[in-house]
Amino acid sequence: MTENLQNGFAAMNLPPVLVKNLAQMGILAPKPIQAKTIMPFLQGRDILAIAQTGSGKTFAFSLPILAKIISLGAKRQPKTAAVLILAPTRELAVQIEEAVRLASKNMHLRAGLVLGGVSRLRQIKQMAAGVDVLIATPGRLMDHVREGNIDLSHTRFFVLDEADRMLDMGFIRDVRAIAARLAKQRQTALFSATMPKEISGLADSLLISPLKVETAPQGTIVAEIRETVYAVAQKDKKEVLARLLAQEAFRSTIVFTRTKHGADTVGRVLAKAGCPVEVIHGNKSQNARQRALDSFRRGETRVLVATDIAARGLDVPGITHVVNYEFPVEAETYVHRIGRTGRNGAAGEAVTLYDAALEASRLRAVEKVTAKKLPLAVLPVLAAAVFPSSERPSAARAAAVMGRKAVDKTGAAGKKKRFRTEFGRAGAAKAATAEAAMTDRQDADRRRGYFASEREKPGRREGNLIARPGWRPRAKKIFVEPGRMEPGREEAVNPEQKAGKQHKSAPGSRILSRHKRRAEAMAPAGTEQKARRWGRRK
Repeated sequence: MTENLQNGFAAMNLPPVLVKNLAQMGILAPKPIQAKTIMPFLQGRDILAIAQTGSGKTFAFSLPILAKIISLGAKRQPKTAAVLILAPTRELAVQIEEAVRLASKNMHLRAGLVLGGVSRLRQIKQMAAGVDVLIATPGRLMDHVREGNIDLSHTRFFVLDEADRMLDMGFIRDVRAIAARLAKQRQTALFSATMPKEISGLADSLLISPLKVETAPQGTIVAEIRETVYAVAQKDKKEVLARLLAQEAFRSTIVFTRTKHGADTVGRVLAKAGCPVEVIHGNKSQNARQRALDSFRRGETRVLVATDIAARGLDVPGITHVVNYEFPVEAETYVHRIGRTGRNGAAGEAVTLYDAALEASRLRAVEKVTAKKLPLAVLPVLAAAVFPSSERPSAARAAAVMGRKAVDKTGAAGKKKRFRTEFGRAGAAKAATAEAAMTDRQDADRRRGYFASEREKPGRREGNLIARPGWRPRAKKIFVEPGRMEPGREEAVNPEQKAGKQHKSAPGSRILSRHKRRAEAMAPAGTEQKARRWGRRK
């Protein structure tokens, strides 16, 4: 039986080393999209494929490309790549690079990865000697091309993956600029989940007499996914979500939110409830996003909260549930979201929290795309959100997810002890109160913001200093408050300055420093001598 399955790839004239690597990865038979595209691509035809998410598109274009590179046996040249694979998101690019690396094991091929959010210098060094396969995102690739770090004139194979997602993200102009720099004699493959007019026009300009392949109609959902929609008011969604995720069945779950702020908010709520959670979205660095994904893949994190950057191409084995915290704005994204579960024949469940007052039109749009009715289910009675103690994140991990530093419980006690040592028991309370009041004033000033004039940057002028909220240019010129001058120096200020005109301060006028304001606040406590020592300039 195994030999017959392996012969499916062997019959496609793929090199034996490729077939062996696939067998080691547990891939024994080609999927429909692979069976329809590998042979025509090996024969030199351009490919235009429409396939649903999770259909095996990555190996559909990477296997014939690797086979062609081996047959050509061309020598690598500096700053060049024989193959260029463009992906819309960093996560998808990393996933494609990993698949190519595993498939090309023991083939002496070099793959490169160029994407944003990581060191540019490492990418420049990587491309200095040239690579066989380059996987990149359009934005960072164009940066390197403009700077002369990458030469695309020798690229003979071009793959555009998730083309409709690139359209949504505004990368089409970069894609056209990149394609114009490729070799004139090249072979191109374009893969997309949908085919809007813009993508159809792009395909006409890039492909020459392509073979059109469609394995399933657009908007098709895998049969193994069970969809459930619960009617939940927006104000109750966080509580309902926490209770749902606390159930034992939700072992590995992705929660999709519409906005980055919403992802952070949901992540904070779940972390506070004791749920092991990670958050990824476009505002996080690539290293942080990759660490979160790796933790989720290893099972260390039970829940991954993400925006739609994780809706395309993300392949994590064993995802049991996908939860839509809200319906997406674009109805097609719903299909890609729930496609993260139910992959490779496994069962999966998609749960959507639906607020009829806000999302009725979005529900109708999703039903139109999927060509089926999504009935509302009755929300079951859910127990309080209690997560096993063994799964609860550490205080530092929870604090990081909640977007703040871990609280040092000894900090307040240590500050109180220091105040007692310096100002005595009687003055310690007043000193702490004065410092807290000063901090509150500074925070209020930062939030309020000031503008000295329309021509000046945000800030306010105090004598000869423009003090911006929270800005400290030098140790002697720090954040100040309006009208705060050292006692005894008021007579040195010109009348015009008192009237608020913008002139330089008179000689001898000095801005009251933070230490002197603290000393001034502590003076009434009967500790003038120690307050003077506190306010002495260093």
